Amino acid sequence: MRDNNTHLMPVGYALWIFGFMGAHRFYYGRQITGTIWFFTLGLLLIGWIIDLFLIPGMDRAADRRYRAGPINYSVAWILLTFLGIFGIHRFYQGKWITGILYLVTGGVFLLGVLYDYWTLNEQIDACNAARS
Repeated sequence: MRDNNTHLMPVGYALWIFGFMGAHRFYYGRQITGTIWFFTLGLLLIGWIIDLFLIPGMDRAADRRYRAGPINYSVAWILLTFLGIFGIHRFYQGKWITGILYLVTGGVFLLGVLYDYWTLNEQIDACNAARS
């Protein structure tokens, strides 16, 4: 079990505001339910309201699951959520080629942004493992 604070609860709650689209669930590494929230508007907003109380547990689980390191999960997720089509989150990770590709293609026509919602935690975990 890892003892670190990779994900921040205030960021989880900030993304929860957009949670009817699943942003907070993706942030905590729950891609399947994040996708369900995305397509059902947070289970018709009922699941979104329930998540208000589930975020502390999701935060603890993410902290145990992912590796801390030089790339901050919260910063990368904020960049993806608000500037994903420009690839700023990829530049932040040091992925310059795909960052430029996202910049000139609108996040590879938004499909790359969707891919990153599914894989960003694992991408950061791998980068942090390589740099540790």
